[in-house]
Amino acid sequence: MIPLESRKIILIGFFLVLFGFVMPFLMVIGVVRSTFFWNFASYGASVLGLLLGVIGAAMYAARKKDD
Repeated sequence: MIPLESRKIILIGFFLVLFGFVMPFLMVIGVVRSTFFWNFASYGASVLGLLLGVIGAAMYAARKKDD
C-alpha cells in the first residue's frame, strides 16, 4: 500500500463528503433518479469521507506534535 500524506487523505475525505451531499440534493430536485445504488453510494461516500477526514486530521496532528 502506498502511504498517503495527511493532507491528501483529508482532501479525499472532503470530496467524498461533498459527493455524499451533492448526490442526495440532485436526487431531491430530480436531476438524478433516486435508486438503491445511488442512495447507498452517497451514504457510503459520506461515511467514508468523514472517517478519512478524521484519520487525516489525527495523522496531521500527530506529525505536527513530533515536529
